[in-house]
Amino acid sequence: MSADLLEKTEAGTSTSQVVGKSYKHDSAEKHVSGTATYIDDMIEPYGTLHVAPGYASNEACGRLTTIDLSAVRAAPGVVAVLEAADILGVNDCSPAMGDDPVFVSDRIAFHGQLVFLVVAESRLQARKAVQLARIEVEAETPLVSVADALKAEQKVLPDYEFRRGTPEATMERSAHTVKSSFALGGQEHFYLEGQMAFAVPGEDGDMLVHSSTQHPTEVQHTVAKVLGVDEAAVTVEVRRMGGAFGGKESQANQWAALAALAANATGRPCKCRLDRDDDMILTGKRHDFLVDVEAGCDASGKIEAVQINLNSRCGHSADLSLGINDRAMFHADNSYFYPDVLIASKRLKTNTVSNTAFRGFGGPQGMFAAERLMDAIAIKMGQDPLDVRKANFYREGENTTPYGQAVDEHDVLAALVDELEESSEYRARRKAVDAFNAENTILKKGIALTPVKFGISFTLTHLNQAGALVHLYRDGSVHLNHGGTEMGQGLYQKVAQIAATEMGVRLEKVKITATNTSKVANTSPTAASSGTDLNGMAAAIACREIVGRLKTFVAQHFEVSEEDIELVDDQMLISGKPKLSIKELAQLAYEHRIHLSSSGFYKTPKIIWDRERVKGRPFLYFSYGASCSEVVIDTLTGEMKVERVDVLHDVGKSLNPALDIGQIEGGFVQGMGWLTTEELWFDDAGRLRTHAPSTYKIPTATDVPEIFNVALYESDGNPEPTIYRSKAVGEPPLMLPISVFCAINDAVASLNKGVLPTLDAPATPEAILKAVKAIKFGEEG
Repeated sequence: MSADLLEKTEAGTSTSQVVGKSYKHDSAEKHVSGTATYIDDMIEPYGTLHVAPGYASNEACGRLTTIDLSAVRAAPGVVAVLEAADILGVNDCSPAMGDDPVFVSDRIAFHGQLVFLVVAESRLQARKAVQLARIEVEAETPLVSVADALKAEQKVLPDYEFRRGTPEATMERSAHTVKSSFALGGQEHFYLEGQMAFAVPGEDGDMLVHSSTQHPTEVQHTVAKVLGVDEAAVTVEVRRMGGAFGGKESQANQWAALAALAANATGRPCKCRLDRDDDMILTGKRHDFLVDVEAGCDASGKIEAVQINLNSRCGHSADLSLGINDRAMFHADNSYFYPDVLIASKRLKTNTVSNTAFRGFGGPQGMFAAERLMDAIAIKMGQDPLDVRKANFYREGENTTPYGQAVDEHDVLAALVDELEESSEYRARRKAVDAFNAENTILKKGIALTPVKFGISFTLTHLNQAGALVHLYRDGSVHLNHGGTEMGQGLYQKVAQIAATEMGVRLEKVKITATNTSKVANTSPTAASSGTDLNGMAAAIACREIVGRLKTFVAQHFEVSEEDIELVDDQMLISGKPKLSIKELAQLAYEHRIHLSSSGFYKTPKIIWDRERVKGRPFLYFSYGASCSEVVIDTLTGEMKVERVDVLHDVGKSLNPALDIGQIEGGFVQGMGWLTTEELWFDDAGRLRTHAPSTYKIPTATDVPEIFNVALYESDGNPEPTIYRSKAVGEPPLMLPISVFCAINDAVASLNKGVLPTLDAPATPEAILKAVKAIKFGEEG
């Protein structure tokens, strides 16, 4: 890609841009009418078989002493039963570390670890046959909780830390110090479409896999590895997912491998669709943490030193825990400058399913720790929490993170928070909340305004790349393909808007096609909020290559200057006057043998991260936002209601305001669920007991606050050269509802001024009631 072409990626080339306008999701009508095709909706070829995974029903840890599958093999409809010995290639479905077998044969490390696979004529037959297995385990006492693993000193990865200065010594000299310890729960992804894969065998060992995955290339790699074939023999296709939220970044690997193993063994198409209970038992969650925070500050609440210990339950294998826990550390500052700081992380091994990516990828956990620290300082100092937050914001001369990256847009953060403070009427409402609490003994209100600063880029630097493929057909229509996946967030629509703008055609002339590893190879996952940044830029570069060829051809053919040629509204203009339609231009170019296809490739500039030296710039830029939440709690029952939410979020120059606002609203409610209602509970034997909607409460429509004001911050655009100066919007909104938790904390704290509530997350009614009882007796968190 030439230097001048990269420069052009900073702005569009068309005067009639499709970007920046609100368009509905490309599949919106299909979604609401039920006609959108997901993998389980695909017409099954004749002879399709169905698979079901088998595992020990009760134990979470121990040596396998008996595996008797004779009754399984004899069950009606069973075509094949596969075990570890039947894997032709490598028995591993991990994303990186090689520590997560598809099947185990000697010992199990967590409840739900697979031992075998049933392939049957129907899904019901396969599921019934699984129940006939006789598996006996010499059970051992499992490590279940973070506390268990800390006591046993069991880790999946080495400890890691960021350090600046001497925080221990500085805290000893500080006028005031605060400490707090708390538990932060995990979260189930609860995507509407469960884990799913459909494998169709082809000639010469080829395998086509339809997978519900955020990372088609990794599924391709895993299937090839397990089958013992070249990656070129495996094609993975993804048209859409019914939600993912990180749960299909690495966790889709195993289910695609099962379908492919079955198809390879039987020579027939095979589908793997997990039952909801199995899906929740067998797949990883958001990492839960035990956190210790300590800070020294001056009399005004200005921080002088901070120490944060992040202790994370990773599960039985590493999965993506290295990057997730690193990102928790990257965001343990949130929006605040820590002069002297130690941020330490322990990645703990337990006999539970390996935790994995979840929207925010560790960032929410780190950010939550920062906000709990701000509340602790405010309560101890008797100050308004917002004033403490603003006093510690990054600013000129105090704008370097604990990992060494400069926060250049700190003025945007301050201005955004000031604007929300005014528009939400925070100060007046704070007085009203105090007045309400003075008059009421049972119901108590709380209010909080919290910021978000979220780094955008993969911290594993080589993942910051993307490819796209664009064809201009002779009738003026455009075929678009790229490496990003669509999970409901509107990525396909945004990239189509970019392609329409770049090619000068109407949006309906751009044909969106399924992500396919045979069209765009070696893709990165659709994650880290970088889907549009990466794939949108790659698509724009491909379009500009085609447009550049067309302009060169037109300039020669009509003897005009390239600068006078413009493609807009399905027309080619010369000196502002229509000359040919895009259709006529494409036909003319074809007749003159002009290449009308191009691939585009983009890699994020400026970023580098040396993890060993704790040095570099891991993020291209930061996304900012803030939210103000008001809640009321019942101190007799622990019940809580969110009465009002105001959100202001920075997306730079929005590509599609309607989709961006939708992402903010959805992310807020999902994050609110994580912090208030969604409680994962494992018993002492290591079995997940909250594995269905009957025992695990995700937010519903009734949980959405009646007053829910969401606005996009009026921005001059991203100062970095992102596509049309936009900013990512996928993950940052999930951290906005930390204000809900802080408001609950504020309500509890009103019961005993100066005492820090003992409140863990999620703040369920039980947790709130426990905190209320504790604070009344002066017990601190």
